[in-house]
Amino acid sequence: MEFNLSPRLLLCSQFVRPGDRVADVGCDHGYLGIYLLKQNIAANVYASDINQGPLSSAVRNAQKYQVEDRISFYLSAGVKSVPQDFDTLICAGMGADTIISILEDAPWLQNDKYRLILQCQSKTPLLRSYLWKKGWDIRQEKAVRDGRFVYTVMEVLHSPFVPSSAAQLYFSPALSLEQTEEAKEYLDRTLRMLRLSVDGKGEKADKNELEALKQLEEQR
Repeated sequence: MEFNLSPRLLLCSQFVRPGDRVADVGCDHGYLGIYLLKQNIAANVYASDINQGPLSSAVRNAQKYQVEDRISFYLSAGVKSVPQDFDTLICAGMGADTIISILEDAPWLQNDKYRLILQCQSKTPLLRSYLWKKGWDIRQEKAVRDGRFVYTVMEVLHSPFVPSSAAQLYFSPALSLEQTEEAKEYLDRTLRMLRLSVDGKGEKADKNELEALKQLEEQR
């Protein structure tokens, strides 16, 4: 291909199973879906975006890279206007609030026939907490460096899981299995953020943050 995926999107692509029917929500320029088709990973792609500008760009890119026969485009808030006959939903480059809103508007996704691939940009502990409360299990989570920051990508299935510690909201059991430099860097950043939050609040520090900080420091 004539373009390279960002490390974040490349890691997302590695979670897709060969032959999957993929819904790429918030597709932006469409490069992830195009990559999945050009590499013969996905069988077909539904690409959606809430804004017409990025969606039009994705249509042009699909034509440029000659995959327009296997990719369909939808102007849609989340998956509201997207056909439901896909296997894997990808939400990448969004904050936790946006991802949660998309899932809240689509309760039919709470079905073990769907897989979610989520790349969260902010408030990731909030997303983990929401997923577990709604019966989703994070089966895999890997860290990746993209520019100056380290992010994670998670594979999520609808299968009840109950977190056993406050620390798991900040560093999931799946991520703790990853013995990579990126995972260690993500843990270090998480610890720094927790320490700053706890120190800044002083005696009013959140009990869950205090407990998570203690547990993560012991885990490190």
